[in-house]
Amino acid sequence: MIQNRTKIIATVGPACIKMSTLKKMVNAGVNAFRVNMSHGSQKDKKEIIRQLKQLEMPNGERPCIIADLAGPKIRVRKTFNEFEIKNREKVLISSENAINDKTIIVSRGIKFSKVKKGASIKINDGRIQLKVEKKLSPTLLQCIATIGGIIEKGKGVNFPGVTLQLPTLTIQDRKDLKLATAEKVDWIALSFVRSANDKAEIDKELKNLKVTIPIIAKIEKWEALQDLNAIIHKFDAVMVARGDLGVETPQEQVPLAQKMIIKQANTMGKPVIIATQMLESMVSEPVPTRAEVSDIANSIFDGSDALMVTGETAIGMHPVEVIKVLKKVILETEKTINFDLVRQPIGQNKKTADAISHATCQVAQDVAVECIVTMTHSGSTARMISRYRPNGRVIALTPIRKTCRRLAIVWGISPFKTIEYKNTEDITAIIEKELIARNIIKSGKKYIITGGVPVGTPGTTNYLSIQRA
Repeated sequence: MIQNRTKIIATVGPACIKMSTLKKMVNAGVNAFRVNMSHGSQKDKKEIIRQLKQLEMPNGERPCIIADLAGPKIRVRKTFNEFEIKNREKVLISSENAINDKTIIVSRGIKFSKVKKGASIKINDGRIQLKVEKKLSPTLLQCIATIGGIIEKGKGVNFPGVTLQLPTLTIQDRKDLKLATAEKVDWIALSFVRSANDKAEIDKELKNLKVTIPIIAKIEKWEALQDLNAIIHKFDAVMVARGDLGVETPQEQVPLAQKMIIKQANTMGKPVIIATQMLESMVSEPVPTRAEVSDIANSIFDGSDALMVTGETAIGMHPVEVIKVLKKVILETEKTINFDLVRQPIGQNKKTADAISHATCQVAQDVAVECIVTMTHSGSTARMISRYRPNGRVIALTPIRKTCRRLAIVWGISPFKTIEYKNTEDITAIIEKELIARNIIKSGKKYIITGGVPVGTPGTTNYLSIQRA
């Protein structure tokens, strides 16, 4: 089977919750599943995670599972009475109580710290837009409608240009984080990240729960773009969440932001996921638009590690076809790329691990090996190799199941669980047995081994060796 280097992440929902559908999606090419913690009861979410654990991936492991926390999403409060506002009509936004019959009441506990001149407020994904005229108090803004409409209960509200005092984790997020870690999911996605400081807040909560788990920063707030380098440095991966990002920033800037985020994540060796409206038309239609196919291809050309579909598989009519289309476009696009010609230079730190990883990819090109094999406990060796985008296949062998699953979203990595190894003398024999047993390499073909000594010490990538099977 031809392996897609760019990984596929599918969101689980009512449209694909049957075990038979999930199995078809795995067979079609899903590498990981996302559970949206915004929906359902604790019991519902636990049941979805446990159902996913019953699936078997092509490498014999259960799927990689990403728990996506809801985050502090601001909405029009449910106690609010719906009304219509017209263009140029004045209106108030309050996070407390109504002042008059033209007050839009939003989620409690929000405070408006700073307001940029001309800041806008967007309701229902920008279908209704207001311009802030004056900050009357930390919980009250005076606005004028620039695009009117009916203000409905429960609709999302975005505040580009307004600095908000919001918790990093809501009460619901803390409950969901406890459930997700107890169920041993593989990644946590943190919604509405605004600064690198948000990582400390979730780390504190994880410390209280006595667990460690990698965290994906979802870039969907205008403030996040102001602190992008620090966010990518602190978090374990990033996601370009184009839905809210396209409301928080001008839509015409989203493609530029996407390219910038991918480039910086690639430079730092952090996995980067592109999400939202990848194949939106396939929620109802059996085939994609040409624009969607081009969007997928451009995300691959830019250097994405993974592409994530949301409503297309969660509520759409053709969840399996969505995955088939994604895989076809990925494979066709990757055929056209000579990764040896686009390899980025060695990182600025120029540590031994970086140098060995870069050299491994260069040697693989020079001597035309069948594949690169990394022996890894933490997954750091495999992630560093991935950073330099080698042309050949990369096999990550690890004795640790959670490492095997976590590598499922990293570009170009085929992770497999192997037996525990104690020293370097064991490594070659174990690798050769695994490669031949899995039909990855034929006798007489060359491959490269890279890893770290002493064995089992994370982040010590310091050797490479060329072997012949």
